[in-house]
Amino acid sequence: MEIWINPACSKCRSALHLLDEEGASYTVRRYLEEVPSEKEIGEVLDRLGLEPWDITRTQEAIARELGVKDWPRDADSRARWIAALSEHPKLIQRPIITADDGTAVVARTDEAVRDALGR
Repeated sequence: MEIWINPACSKCRSALHLLDEEGASYTVRRYLEEVPSEKEIGEVLDRLGLEPWDITRTQEAIARELGVKDWPRDADSRARWIAALSEHPKLIQRPIITADDGTAVVARTDEAVRDALGR
């Protein structure tokens, strides 16, 4: 299992703490430093069963600068959203856990972390 984190994020720290409490084996990816490619983001979105706008932090300053709230949310615009997430990884919602069974969760709650552990 891999967890994408921003160490400054309290939700990420909480998820790591819970994983440690449960004795989980995982790899940490500091996605602001090891920026995911567009391909990786697409693969994680497929694993999540979500679209890029579903995991975009629209309140970030760069999101407002880019005007993402006004971007179309349709199949034709998907690549644009994914490119923005790769170019500006701060826009990616966190933490994201990719589970060993090929699925993934946005692990912002203890329940979501436990769900990933159960997979």
